[in-house]
Amino acid sequence: MRKPLVLAALVALSTTGCVSQGKFDAKALEAENFAKGLNDEKGAREAAEAKVKALEEKIAELEQEREALNTRLGTAESRLTAGAAERRALEEKNSQLAALNDELARNTKKLAQAKEELEKRSSEYENLAQSLKQEISDGKIELSELKGKMTVQLKDKILFASGSARVGKEGEEALKKIADALKAVQGKIIRVEGHTDDVPTGGGQFPSNWELSLARAMAVVRSLQNAGVDPTFLSAAGYGQYQPIAANDSAENRSLNRRIEIVLAPK
Repeated sequence: MRKPLVLAALVALSTTGCVSQGKFDAKALEAENFAKGLNDEKGAREAAEAKVKALEEKIAELEQEREALNTRLGTAESRLTAGAAERRALEEKNSQLAALNDELARNTKKLAQAKEELEKRSSEYENLAQSLKQEISDGKIELSELKGKMTVQLKDKILFASGSARVGKEGEEALKKIADALKAVQGKIIRVEGHTDDVPTGGGQFPSNWELSLARAMAVVRSLQNAGVDPTFLSAAGYGQYQPIAANDSAENRSLNRRIEIVLAPK
C-alpha cells in the first residue's frame, strides 16, 4: 500500500528540477529499502498472526481433550468409589458369614455334646432301671429323670420303722442293689434327701421332722458307703415335711410324703 506513495515522492522530486541525479538515486534506494522493510514487517506480522491462530486452535483442541479427560476421570472416580463401597459391603458380608459359621460350629458342637450327654443319661437311666427292675415292679422303688437329674425314690416303709432312723433288713437289701447300680454310674454326685409327712415326732431322739429326715438320709448314706459307693460322691440332706409331693390330708398321701430320694446330678 505504501509503494505508490514512494513513487509519488520520487516523481515530486524529479519534477522540481533542482535535485541532482545522485541525490535522486540515493532517495530512490532509500525509498525502495523502506518499502522492502514494510513488506518484510507485513510478512512477519501475517506469519505471527497465523501462528497465533494455530496456537489458539491447538489450545481449543487441548481444552476439548481436557474436558473429555475430566469426564473420563469423573466416571473412573465414580466407578472407583462404587467399587470401594461394593468391596466394603462384600467384606462386611464375609465378616458376617464368618461369624455365622463360627456360631454354627459352636452350636453344632454344643448340639453334639448335648446329644452325647442325652444318650449317656438315657443309657444310665436304662441300666439303672434294668438293675432295679424287680424293685420297681414291686412298687418299692420309683425311678424318674428330669432336667439331667435321675431320682431313685424309696418308700420309707421298706427302709425304716415308724419314728426310727435305723435301716431295716429289707431296706438294707434294697440299698445293696441300689449301691451296685450306682457304682456303674460315672461323673455324678449322689445326694440322699430325707422327707417326712407333717405329723409331729413327739420329741425325744428327734425333736422335729427336720432331725428325723436328716438322720434317715444319713443312715442311707452310710448303708450306700458300706455297700461300696465312693463316699466322695455322697451327701445327705433333710427337708422335714417342707417339700411334700402330695397334700398331707390323708393317710395315703402322708405315706407318699414319707420317702427317701437318691438324686444323681452332674458334678
